Amino acid sequence: MKSYTIQEINEVLNGEIVGNTFHSITAPEQLEAANESEISFIGNKKYEKFWATSKACVAVVNEDITIEPGENRAFIKVKNADLAMSQVLELFAPPSPLFNIDIHPTAIIDETATICNGVRIGAGSYIGPKVVVGDNTTIYPNVTILDECTIGKNTVIWSGTVIRERCHIGSDCIIHPNATIGADGFGFRPDPQRGLVKIPQIGNVIIGNNVEIGANTCVDRGKFSSTILGDGCKIDNLVQIGHNSKLGKFCIMAGNSGLAGSVTLGNGVIIGGSASIKDHTTIGDGAIVGAGSGVTGDIPAGKTMLGYPAVEARDALKQWAILKRLVNESKK
Repeated sequence: MKSYTIQEINEVLNGEIVGNTFHSITAPEQLEAANESEISFIGNKKYEKFWATSKACVAVVNEDITIEPGENRAFIKVKNADLAMSQVLELFAPPSPLFNIDIHPTAIIDETATICNGVRIGAGSYIGPKVVVGDNTTIYPNVTILDECTIGKNTVIWSGTVIRERCHIGSDCIIHPNATIGADGFGFRPDPQRGLVKIPQIGNVIIGNNVEIGANTCVDRGKFSSTILGDGCKIDNLVQIGHNSKLGKFCIMAGNSGLAGSVTLGNGVIIGGSASIKDHTTIGDGAIVGAGSGVTGDIPAGKTMLGYPAVEARDALKQWAILKRLVNESKK
């Protein structure tokens, strides 16, 4: 079991220690569940009230905290407790699944594929013709990477992922289990004689560097050219990204949200959970779409939108207040 003193943890955080504790710190835990040998976090003043009943011996806190740690307890004050939390979690993170051999003998690797230095490939994976896998990339068991794909350096692809032909993934990416990259876009047209005719999807998917894609998420290939995810995008589980959509840098999409075809997101756009975006819609830099919202038209940069159909947040809140008042009045 890993354990650290408060001083050892602070060597990583470079914060200010207030108080002291003789306990060794064996794990991070949320305030309500922590025991005497665990470290917790207070990232917002509204959570100060939980410290008195918490058993944690140490908390990483923001500099503006107003409470005292108490006897045999301590705080590590930092500028941003949420960011510091990520460093503490790294200290206690268990090791990744073990590879006894870098390339498992049951993996099938086409003779025309290029496997660079330090690559690890798990049991049952398939690497197709002319695939290029960059240095130090890890491919866990039962991954499928089809013809002419490229994978950058230091990328991690978890089990069950399928990357279809001619797709390109950058360096330092994480693709979580059962994601599908490059499936056909949803393209059909009615025909009186043949019913719904499938429109061939002959494009691909291009994913930048430092992108994370959640479990069971689908990124469809373009109909003509490419579906594009810019550097630093973070995509949650169970997200749908439609064909020919283009995401700028550092976009966030929360779980169960979806983009229809040919949606354009600027840099730093945030899409809340279960939000849906109509096809051929453009959302400007830094805009935020609230959870459960439905976007039916373009959104200017920097706007926050709520509701279905989505309107500016302050207008949505006014509408909800008026509706609530009308309902209450009708009950009188």
